[in-house]
Amino acid sequence: MIRCFRPTVRNCYIWHLLLPANTDIIRLDLYANPNDTMAELKFFTERLKLRLVEMADLEAVHVLHLMAETDQYNTLGIPKDLEETNLIVDGWINDHQKRTIKNYTFAIELEKGGFIGLIALKLSSSKFNSAEVWYKINVEHWNKGYATEAIKAVLNFSFSKLKLHRINAGCAVENQASIRVLEKAGMTQEGRIRQLLPLVTGWMDSFHYAILDEEWKA
Repeated sequence: MIRCFRPTVRNCYIWHLLLPANTDIIRLDLYANPNDTMAELKFFTERLKLRLVEMADLEAVHVLHLMAETDQYNTLGIPKDLEETNLIVDGWINDHQKRTIKNYTFAIELEKGGFIGLIALKLSSSKFNSAEVWYKINVEHWNKGYATEAIKAVLNFSFSKLKLHRINAGCAVENQASIRVLEKAGMTQEGRIRQLLPLVTGWMDSFHYAILDEEWKA
């Protein structure tokens, strides 16, 4: 439910979307300037803040991508230098500046500050009204429930604000940690795709997960 709508001193508008008590988002703030194509999104959960990635995150993103642990089941690969990561981050930021955003990439921060990872939402065509979610968490913050908390926040944004019908996700069949995260977030394993992922260890099968809007609201 949208609780308030008011202009700010910067000639912007703020929407405070207060979500039901049974969700994991405490507050979702949308800051939009009528003369700017880019909206500033911020999600606040009990322990985390999610916001659109910025160029100031470059070093932290680069460190995240360099970690062998986060690369193990990831198809992006380890960047050869900071410039390669810069091109990736710049592409994400450009996506956010389009009038119709189709790819959202969020920095995940602890509520008290500190970058711990990324989570993104890639929208399909409007006809299918769906999206794919992916995430990457700094290994120092694994096994603390942050990935599940972040995914639930993005799912709620997807269904409550974007009014999507379906959210998809995939993970390597040997990635037991991600399997647990996706299932804790309420997603259902729908199938297995053979030798889809070109990993450093070779081709690997991928599990396909999804959740529907009606399942999220149930």
